[in-house]
Order: sequence, then C-alpha cells, then structure tokens
Amino acid sequence: MAFTRATGKHRARSRMTRRGANMAKVATLTAAGVIGTLGSPALAADAEAAVAQDAAPAAPAPVIVIDGSLAATIDAQADAQHLAARKAAAKAEAEAKSEAKRKAEAKRKAEARAKEAREAEERAARAAERKRLASFQLPVAGSPVTTGYRTGGALWSSGSHSGVDFRAASGTSVVAVGAGTVVEAGWGGAYGNNVVIRMNDGTFTQYGHLSSIGVSVGQGVTPGARIGLSGSTGNSTGPHLHFEARTSAEYGSDIDPVAYLRAHGVGV
Repeated sequence: MAFTRATGKHRARSRMTRRGANMAKVATLTAAGVIGTLGSPALAADAEAAVAQDAAPAAPAPVIVIDGSLAATIDAQADAQHLAARKAAAKAEAEAKSEAKRKAEAKRKAEARAKEAREAEERAARAAERKRLASFQLPVAGSPVTTGYRTGGALWSSGSHSGVDFRAASGTSVVAVGAGTVVEAGWGGAYGNNVVIRMNDGTFTQYGHLSSIGVSVGQGVTPGARIGLSGSTGNSTGPHLHFEARTSAEYGSDIDPVAYLRAHGVGV
C-alpha cells in the first residue's frame, strides 16, 4: 500500500531544522565514538560539511580604489595647502623683519633725539658757565662805598686813595669779584692781610685789611668765591674792605674801581 503525507500542519521540517538535528546527532555520535567506525559515510560527510561551513573565514573588508583623476585632485589640494603654508610663513617672517626694522629705526631716532637733547643741555650748561665765569659782582654783597677813588688826605702815603672802601664789619665774607687766579695771599704792609687776583681778562684786583685769608697763591677762583674775611689789619682806621683794580700786579697801576665794576655789569 502506498503511503501519502497528510496536508495541514504536518509539514516537512525545514533545511535549517534538519541541519540542526543532524548537528545534534553528530555531536551525540562523536561523544559515543561512533563516527568514523559505525557511522555511515553520508552522515559523516554531512557533519564535516556543516563544521566546515561554520568555520569559514569572514569576508574581507571592501577595498576602495581611487582612480587617477581623484588622486591628481588630492595631490593638487595638498600642494596648494603647502604653498599657502609657505606663503603664510614667508609673510609672517617678512612682517617680523619689518617690525624689527621699524623698532630699530624708532630706537635709533630716540637715541638721536636723546643725544641732541644732551648736547643741547651741555651747550646750555657751558654757555651758562661761561657767562657765570665772565660775570662780576661786588666784593662785599650789598655794601656801599664809604670812601671813593682818589680821595685826598694824609692817611695815604701817595696823598690820595688808590682804591675804594666798602663798609664791612669785621668777619664779613669777602669774595672774588670775578674769575681769576690768586697771585698774592699774605701780608701786604699798609694793606695788612691782602689778596691779589689776576683776572681772566688780564686785569688785577686787590682786597686789603682782611682779618683772615682763605686762599693761596696759584689757586683758581670763580665769581663769588670767598677769599677771606674783612677786618682792620695794616694801615686802617676801622673794619672795612679796601678794594683796588689795576692793570698790573704792581702798586701804582690802579684804575677807578667803580668804573671797572660798572664796565663789567656791576651796579655800584
């Protein structure tokens, strides 16, 4: 009698189901040591195929192939980037050099201005010093003349006064009327303690009757430098300063002291 398969839910198992069942059978038979001795060749072949399929390596990753035009485009972009980088570096270097040059020039100009300012100050200082050294002043500050030049009388051996007298209490500061060099400092006979200065313009000035002397021969003096203190030494009737102006260091070469001082800008 022929057998037929009933329709409905009693369908044949799928291939995956059958394969799973076969694999289970293979595992059971292998554990029992049956495969290879008692198993049928067909069953062994089926099991080996299943194992080989499961152990197959994974498919390799896809390979991206770049054609020639795309490679050329990439190379061109890289070259353009490198060129832009070189240009940027060159520009930065040029700007740095320009800035350094600008700073160096600014520094040079600042130094030049500072040098000019120093030179101007030095010139002004030298001019002021020359003016100061060329200036004259009274031998006793703010003191009036009490006895004029060429005043006659028995008090003077020559019969007249060879200089002028300035009022000055004993111990009053006596200063050089201008710049010069001391050529005499000591006792001067009738002049008592006296100082004679050769002025820078070649004339001479004398300061007599001093109570003390504060300079020595050969010493340079400037206008207003103290040379001693007033007193009443020598041929004197009381404390005062005897002042003379001369054309030489010798007695008898006297000139009008008031006119001399006025000629040098000193109001007497």
